[in-house]
Amino acid sequence: MDYNRRQQPQHQVALPSVADVGSLVVRGVTTFAKNHKVISGSYILGVLFLLLIGSGTKLTYDQQRQYNRLMNQVDVQAEHDASIYYAQTVHAYRATKGWFSCDMYCQRNKKAMDKAKYNLDMIRKEGYEIMSEAKSVAGLFSEVGVEEVSDTFWEKFHSGKAYAKRQSMWDAMFMGIRSMSRDESMLEYVFRVLMQVLLNFTIGLVMAAAMFVFSLWAIIKSYQPNPLTAVAFFIGASCAAFAFVSTYIMGIYGAAAGGVFGMLKLAENTARLEQGGGGNGRRPGINRPHYD
Repeated sequence: MDYNRRQQPQHQVALPSVADVGSLVVRGVTTFAKNHKVISGSYILGVLFLLLIGSGTKLTYDQQRQYNRLMNQVDVQAEHDASIYYAQTVHAYRATKGWFSCDMYCQRNKKAMDKAKYNLDMIRKEGYEIMSEAKSVAGLFSEVGVEEVSDTFWEKFHSGKAYAKRQSMWDAMFMGIRSMSRDESMLEYVFRVLMQVLLNFTIGLVMAAAMFVFSLWAIIKSYQPNPLTAVAFFIGASCAAFAFVSTYIMGIYGAAAGGVFGMLKLAENTARLEQGGGGNGRRPGINRPHYD
């Protein structure tokens, strides 16, 4: 009787089909959007901002000519020479400075360093004012302004991805070392690494979006827009960054979940084939010989 009890097939939890998973995802997204209207509204606003702004408005002939004339007035060579001289004065000051004292030669080098720093700041301030005037001619919503904001976002975004990749590499290595001393299967190790990679990308991209938002106002201010335009552009660009980063993160999580679901579905189908589809121990399509 115990033998017959052991031979009874065990009930297994069946995974949902692909269509059922799709409906569950849609239902979950809809429920989240209804319960978090601020987040969903910000996402929609960011998408609309990207669609409406595009690559920015093109400059007219007069705007392009005036913009180029002002940008050509920036003395790049003077700033380069001033920065090199300032670096030399810093090196001279540090070479003569003691741990807790500064003699006559040190004081002289310090005065030279402070003067060089002041001259460099004045040259940079003058160049910044000229560039700001040129940017005001182009406009914040022009192709010049949109391109500068876009380049800043991609710089922060790639920095966040680089951080996530670098951190994931170290985590995978240290997890592998720790798993050697544990009774842990290869599948468990891969799953732990996958979860850590997802966490690293989430942290890296969220940090990248936050750094972009912090640097966005300085860019907007350099174009000298009116307060209403500045606030509107800041809100729209921030929501656009949030929409893109959140979509990217959701895509990563969706790809990882799809891969895990595919492996589990394959394992489930393999188990069913081994059980013969009904738990009788026979493989489907195979006729065993019968002897009278």
